[in-house]
Amino acid sequence: MKTSFVYLLAALAAAGMHMQAQAQQERVWRCGNEYTNNATMAQQRGCKVMEGGNVTIVQGSRPVAAAAASSSTSAVRAPAGSPRVDGADQRARDGEARSVLESELKKAEERQAQLLREYNNGEPEKQGGEARNYQKYLDRVAEMKAEISRNESDIAGIRREIGRLPATR
Repeated sequence: MKTSFVYLLAALAAAGMHMQAQAQQERVWRCGNEYTNNATMAQQRGCKVMEGGNVTIVQGSRPVAAAAASSSTSAVRAPAGSPRVDGADQRARDGEARSVLESELKKAEERQAQLLREYNNGEPEKQGGEARNYQKYLDRVAEMKAEISRNESDIAGIRREIGRLPATR
């Protein structure tokens, strides 16, 4: 029984090698940046036979011409197929975005003022058990400092966004 199993494995291995050899015998021609396995087309175009290892080709999308991609104006173009927005509608949207951002900026600035008052130049009031446990106090001061820093970053980001909006008329 063991010998028949070994013969079966040997036969399967031989068949697999034969199929692999047949697959590798198919010729591939290179025509500039294109590859083909069509002999008649390759002869018509004067392509060269590829020798050596296997060739794997991954089909990609065609690149957009560089001249079309980079325009001389700095205006941002909407993707093809997107609906056009009337100038008045766009101004209204920009105005609404500006008012939302300005209200967010006002809230963030008020929060920053509150955080700075509580921080008290790095010496906030001690709370509860912090009088007995100085490390708790130091941890809270460090957290307050980090929160002030995050809030400053938020304020700077909101100001950048407001700066990107078109100027109001």
